[in-house]
Amino acid sequence: MTELQSTPPSDRPRPKEWIAAIHAYVPGKSTGTDGRTLIKLSANENPLGTSPAAEAARHHAGAQSRYPDPDSVALREALGKLHGIAPSHIVMGTGSDELLNLAAQAFAGPGDEVLFVRYGFSVYDIAARRCGAAPVIAPDRDYGTDVDALLAAVTPATRVVFLANPNNPTGSYIGREEIARLHAGLRPDILLVIDQAYAEYVDAADDDGAFVLASAARNVLVTRTFSKIYGLAGERVGWATGDAALVDMLNRIRGPFNLSLSAQATALAALGDQDFVARSRDHNRRERARFVASLTALGNHGLRPLPTEANFVLIEFSGALTAEAAYLGLMEHGYITRWLPGQGLPQCLRVTIGTAEQMDAITAALAQMAGRAA
Repeated sequence: MTELQSTPPSDRPRPKEWIAAIHAYVPGKSTGTDGRTLIKLSANENPLGTSPAAEAARHHAGAQSRYPDPDSVALREALGKLHGIAPSHIVMGTGSDELLNLAAQAFAGPGDEVLFVRYGFSVYDIAARRCGAAPVIAPDRDYGTDVDALLAAVTPATRVVFLANPNNPTGSYIGREEIARLHAGLRPDILLVIDQAYAEYVDAADDDGAFVLASAARNVLVTRTFSKIYGLAGERVGWATGDAALVDMLNRIRGPFNLSLSAQATALAALGDQDFVARSRDHNRRERARFVASLTALGNHGLRPLPTEANFVLIEFSGALTAEAAYLGLMEHGYITRWLPGQGLPQCLRVTIGTAEQMDAITAALAQMAGRAA
């Protein structure tokens, strides 16, 4: 009798065990517990919206009855020109999420391990389980990446290491030297995926060297997205670069027409408006600094803004005002933020950097709640 025949029958299709173990991704909410539509500071979207050039391109994307370019040739060429990368070393995805999942799927499976830091992006756990690999979590260092802990967690079964830099949801960042040290400590058969969803918010002088590393090494993949600073979260456009063999593997298993006509047209136009990108970066730097300074002034009430290089701030609550109470209280003021008990951070609240007026309102509300709770 075969193993299949000896398996007890079921009255329904049975999923693979590793699929059943997945906790679905939870997106940032836009409504309160009472159903009201609130000002959304929970999903790290660009408060300046989208480049006018990208908005215009969306309305002239082409005939919707036609399939889009399956290889996004024009978009890959524009990305290559902007970043000094050969287009053949670029692969497009429906947001960087697709590419993160494809990286795990291509290089890991049952019996393998996928490694990432504690408080890393929640998609990493999903990507590991989705392909049947075991997720392995390395300890953090004050909510940030600990390179020594990651290297210590490597085993003979490790196949993929995910690193978000800057990290979501903590905002932490490690520099060029630490990235190089991590890569040098990994076996050449381990794929290092550097997730740079928020990289455009980092000052050029603080670049972590990931693109240079990906151009020189055969086991480094760098992913980016148009969802953040480019303001195209609704179009789902991501991309990755690495060795040609890595790109080839992802191209084999990605969706055949994964980027729509609209997505390709708007992303191409957005790339051409680097003034909008610069304005978005400047706005974020200015409002983030003001918000962090205001939160630091509330330190005697137990509020601590964690260091961040992204377009959000993770706040640790250790006083009378809890993160949950602040989350619910901000809803009463008309704002939805991100409370993270599901990611092991019940003591923290992640707040996207919005407009100046929105950040002033959030600051005033938190100060009021902290004073009242004391």
